[in-house]
Amino acid sequence: MAFESLSGKLQDIMKKIRGKSRITEDDVKEITREVKLALLEADVNYKIVKDFTNKIAEKALGQDVLKSLTPGQQVVKIVHEELIELLGSKDEYLNLSPNPPTIIMLAGLQGSGKTTMAGKLANLLRKHGKKPLMVACDIYRPAAIDQLEVLGKQLSIPVYSDRNNRDVVEITKAALKEANSKLNDVIIIDTAGRLHIDEMLMNELRRLKEFANPHEILLVVDAMTGQDAVNVSQSFNEQLGIDGVIITKLDGDTRGGAALSVKAVTGKPIKFVGTGEKMNDIETFHPDRMATRILGMGDVLTLIEKAEEQFDEEEAAKIEKAVRKQTFTLQDYLDQLKQIKKLGSLKSILGMIGIDPKALENSEAAEKQFKLSEAIIQSMTIKERNNPDILNGSRRRRIAAGSGTTVQEVNKFIKQYNDTKIMMKRVLNNKGLINKFVRTAEKGGLNIKNLK
Repeated sequence: MAFESLSGKLQDIMKKIRGKSRITEDDVKEITREVKLALLEADVNYKIVKDFTNKIAEKALGQDVLKSLTPGQQVVKIVHEELIELLGSKDEYLNLSPNPPTIIMLAGLQGSGKTTMAGKLANLLRKHGKKPLMVACDIYRPAAIDQLEVLGKQLSIPVYSDRNNRDVVEITKAALKEANSKLNDVIIIDTAGRLHIDEMLMNELRRLKEFANPHEILLVVDAMTGQDAVNVSQSFNEQLGIDGVIITKLDGDTRGGAALSVKAVTGKPIKFVGTGEKMNDIETFHPDRMATRILGMGDVLTLIEKAEEQFDEEEAAKIEKAVRKQTFTLQDYLDQLKQIKKLGSLKSILGMIGIDPKALENSEAAEKQFKLSEAIIQSMTIKERNNPDILNGSRRRRIAAGSGTTVQEVNKFIKQYNDTKIMMKRVLNNKGLINKFVRTAEKGGLNIKNLK
């Protein structure tokens, strides 16, 4: 995962200083040196690292910190605040026009994930009540048009394309007419990319910009490209003028430095991040939440938002009723496993609630257990799922054979299921815990009273 290495190193540094009752100048030098090394190893731009650590040193040596009763915690606070500032300081949202349609133009190099991101963005906007139209303006790569049309069909979102036209301005002109006739209020233009920035690419994008006058030009950047992502962002901004950045593949095995550098280098905000391959794997970028996540302080608000988006209220109420009445079946258990999987990997969920995934050495084993549990339940009959008490020895042997597991593993799973039922009932009966969870969410502006 992106930031995993950086996050681990910064968390280790923060742990060392958090409990310090006294901070000396030598301590500050050591802290800034370690932070500098961690950021450079994460592929953060050198100039940015230097400015960042200088600010930390300057503030950490201030009288307010030195005279504080908890100087260690004060320094952690400074690092946290400077990280938020580096990432953008405040949330930046899409500039949606009050007079539709809003025109969004996606730009970037070939392979950055523009076409996939067009689908994700359209899907996200539809969830917020918009009626998007995607426009295929990559006239050089037929596969890009095919890909966008497949995504459109998969999402039931219209796509405008014209394979016989080699002029992106004419294609966009026709797409605008289509949008007006079908009352589409957002137009997302997927443009062509190159393996490198060239004059032909920029001329085409400038022509398109001049004609369409987009409300947003969003540069799609691949986090896996490291420092090159920063150079690309800078070049596109200088030659085309961008309004914001979308960073893709943030779930990949990357150092994440690009995300920390892009805002400082271009002055343009990161607006979205791609966190996986599925069409739901897109998040609005919140600098404060990302900084908190990197420092291992959790990101409960994003987890709650994901849960609100993925969990069905009626289904949640049904499950709660079943737990309270002790009629929570294995079918209910399977439904909940499927819902949890929609939130992301177990490791990412642990990170959002502030648990260091490294502390759970068997987190990968837990992921496998999720899959194992699904296979076991799916090998049962409906009658067995609804009434697990009938699972005698012969039934368990059949289930083990059908799921590719052993009888011992089936027995272990049934025990876990019974333990989960007990735990869920305790949680539902703990009003203090639920109220605390709701208060935490509401601090971030979320209304989840219905969960109480």
